[in-house]
Amino acid sequence: MSVVVSIIIPANNEAGYIGQCLAMMLDSDPVPGHAIELIVVANGCTDTTVAIAERYDAAAVERGWKLKVLDLHAGSKIKALNAGDAVAIGRYRVYLDADVRVSQPLLGQIVDALNTDAARYATGTPHIAPPDSVLTRLYARFWRQVPFNQSTAPGFGLFAVNAPGRARWAKFPDVIADDTFVRLQFTPAERVQVAAEYTWPMVEGLAQLVRVRRRQDKGTAQIAARYPDLLRNEAKERHDIVKLAKADPVGFAVYACVALLVRMGKPFANRQGWSRGR
Repeated sequence: MSVVVSIIIPANNEAGYIGQCLAMMLDSDPVPGHAIELIVVANGCTDTTVAIAERYDAAAVERGWKLKVLDLHAGSKIKALNAGDAVAIGRYRVYLDADVRVSQPLLGQIVDALNTDAARYATGTPHIAPPDSVLTRLYARFWRQVPFNQSTAPGFGLFAVNAPGRARWAKFPDVIADDTFVRLQFTPAERVQVAAEYTWPMVEGLAQLVRVRRRQDKGTAQIAARYPDLLRNEAKERHDIVKLAKADPVGFAVYACVALLVRMGKPFANRQGWSRGR
C-alpha cells in the first residue's frame, strides 16, 4: 500500500506565486511507493488564486497525484493550516508557503528523511531568490550569516513532519510564527535538513523589511511567552556579531538599520494580516 504524502499550501492572494509553486512541485522527481496529494488552502483571497490553482488539476491527474483546492472566506494562515490538516490523509505532512519554489529532488529527500518510526522534522536547504533592490541584497547577504540561518533545519517557508512528529501538537495555535512553533516541537537531533534546495523570496525595500522584521520579532516573543518550555529545543549557534560586522560592514549597517527602526516602533507600522518573508 502506498504511503500518502499531503502537501498543504496556505495561500492568501498569491496569484503571482501559486502557479509556479504548483508547477515546480508537480515537476518533482518521482517518489516510488508514495501517493501525493496537494492541498491548496486559499484564505481570504480577492484575486485569482483559486482559479489559477484549479488549472493544475489536469497536471496533477497526469502524474497520478490528487489536487484539492479549498476556498476559505476568512484570511488566516493558521485557519488555513488547520483546514488543510482536517482534510489531509497523509502519514507525512509537508507545509509549504505559496511563494516557495522547490527543486526536483527535494520531495523525495524529505520523504526519505521522514521514513522512520521516530518523530522527525525535515526541511530542505533554503536558497534566497536574488533580490531586486540593492538594499534587500545587502540585508539578505548579512541575514544569511545570523545564528538562526546557521542552525540546523531552520525550516522557514517549508517544513515537514511524519505521523509521530505531527502527534506532538493538536491544532495549530493562533500564533504568528507557526514555523517556529513546529520546529521547536523537536530537538535538534530530531530535525533534518536535506541537501536539496528550495527557493524563497525576501521582501523588497526598507519599509517591507522593517514590517516583516517587526512581525518576526513579535512572533518570536509570542512563542517565548506562551510556550517557554519549547525554548529548550532552540539550538542556535552563537556567532560573534563583531566578527560578522567586520566581515560585511555594509550588510551589517543595513541589517542594524532595520533592527533599529523596528525598536523605534514608529515608522512603517504593520498592516493587518501576515507579512511575506523575513
